[in-house]
Amino acid sequence: MNSRLTASVSFNVHSAVPALPAGGVIGLIAPAGPSELDLQSATQWMDARGYQLKVFPGVWERDGYLAGSDAVRLRDLHDAFADDGVDAILCTRGGYGTPRLLDGIDFELLRSHPKPFIGYSDITALHLAITRYAGFVTFHGAMLNADLLGNKQPPTESSLFRMLSGQQPALLEHPAAYPLTTVAPGSASGRLLGGNLSMICATLGTAFELDDQGIILLIEDVNEPLYRVDRLLTHLRLAGKLRHIRGVLVGDFAGVDTQRLEQLLKQELGPLNIPVLAGWRSGHCDPNITLPIGAQVRLDADKQQLVLEQAVVTAQV
Repeated sequence: MNSRLTASVSFNVHSAVPALPAGGVIGLIAPAGPSELDLQSATQWMDARGYQLKVFPGVWERDGYLAGSDAVRLRDLHDAFADDGVDAILCTRGGYGTPRLLDGIDFELLRSHPKPFIGYSDITALHLAITRYAGFVTFHGAMLNADLLGNKQPPTESSLFRMLSGQQPALLEHPAAYPLTTVAPGSASGRLLGGNLSMICATLGTAFELDDQGIILLIEDVNEPLYRVDRLLTHLRLAGKLRHIRGVLVGDFAGVDTQRLEQLLKQELGPLNIPVLAGWRSGHCDPNITLPIGAQVRLDADKQQLVLEQAVVTAQV
């Protein structure tokens, strides 16, 4: 195992990161699939919202179904964190290959340069690793290509920038047009951890697997038929990763029939006697609401609410 990792420790409390300031610089990296970035459109989009864009070199590279070699993608991740002129790090897209970077990450470097890190899908692997070994909050939220330049509907954009700037109220907004479902009643507090269900399962048995102690588990996925979602949930249960969780927030499962999914959730999660709230618009969906990974939250399935119990960003000094 990488000596950088063996020197690292696992964190039970996750600290806030410096807020994205007005006029701040957003670094763009491609840790997974190739980006096919339209630089002019991306720059204009950021300019219109008062932010500067810094594109790291690997965004322009391609290695088959990956955005550059492992070395290139890891270099950009390190350089983006090390650059004190970069205020937040945004991923272009998900895709494939992010787990290949995990055992090469310099977590001491990341710990000494905490800043908002944003992405979802395959990027879940980085969320799991950073929260576990660097100890600060990251953000499961909109990426540049599909979400922001794709003009996903509100509150995709506003939830991202409210969260990063410190303007997000404790009670997270969820659009009334997309009703939530209480799969199992109750209320519980814990650290919000998880993300893409396939990626959570892919890291089991590694040094980067989900730390399930006392957490609110976030799950979402795309292009997984119901029987495979069943298999993934069963995998988590058999691996003992549902034993110590306090609640489950179910994001979007694109392409899966909602009623059949809810039935499966009741079968798999109902016996745990913990609150389960489904239908939260996070993940491969429109809109895509930003969530703080590693942050202390309260999930109230009865009131169908998610409430922040800690600051996730701190004011720049």
